[in-house]
Amino acid sequence: MTPQPARERFAQLAILTGTLGMMLALIGLFPSITGVEPRTGVGVLQILIICFGLFLLVFGALIFVKITFFTATETNLAQDIAIRLSLTGLIMTAAAGLADVFGFGSHTPGDLDNLPFLGPWQALGMAIGFVTASLGVLIFTIMGPTEKESR
Repeated sequence: MTPQPARERFAQLAILTGTLGMMLALIGLFPSITGVEPRTGVGVLQILIICFGLFLLVFGALIFVKITFFTATETNLAQDIAIRLSLTGLIMTAAAGLADVFGFGSHTPGDLDNLPFLGPWQALGMAIGFVTASLGVLIFTIMGPTEKESR
């Protein structure tokens, strides 16, 4: 059995990171798949797990694309902007999900009966943030150096 090059091992690690992120996001969204008794509402821990899972998913995708397609090249300006777009989308996701905790959500911190609460607007904000982060990964992939530029 021949040893794997370091590039393949890093690509496998990126796939593992992305898969772990996807599983954490699913556990945060549907905690009953772990055997936990479901409760009403969505708590802070669930939102943090969802955000951390989405971060790992996007980070694993970026590392996979960089290692697999653009190993020997430096990132160009468009790819640097795409990385920042992905990180901005992840910050949007966290800010929308934790809006009630930070105090700018629809439920004020004094409203203790349903705090924290993930409402439809916050869920939409989290989805838009994740789509933005995913667009950053897509732009990173598309805007990589062409064959002529890498020579």
